[in-house]
Amino acid sequence: METSAARILLTEAPEPRVRDRQTGAIAKDVNTGEALMTIGVVYMEEGEPSLREVTVPESGVSEGLALAAPISLPGLVARPWESVFNGQQRHGIAYRSAAVTPAMFPAAMGATV
Repeated sequence: METSAARILLTEAPEPRVRDRQTGAIAKDVNTGEALMTIGVVYMEEGEPSLREVTVPESGVSEGLALAAPISLPGLVARPWESVFNGQQRHGIAYRSAAVTPAMFPAAMGATV
């Protein structure tokens, strides 16, 4: 997913992704067995903001993250999903990134320091 033109702000601190709400079991990566975390972000592109939840492996969560601060999501992938729950068809898009790191927005064109 191309994000170079987007601005991404952290809105919810990393928390373990719960796989089973009844047991409290934490979701694990199927290939590595590593615990997965979720973060909340506001994703702004072409002046249009949207709230998104992104899954990140625990080892990909960088130090120095601050709420409302810009972040980078290297390797961000969007995957559609579909399921049936209690007889109801559900669908959406799942977002997954290799990491979440602090970032800086580029300086405005023509700005002086």
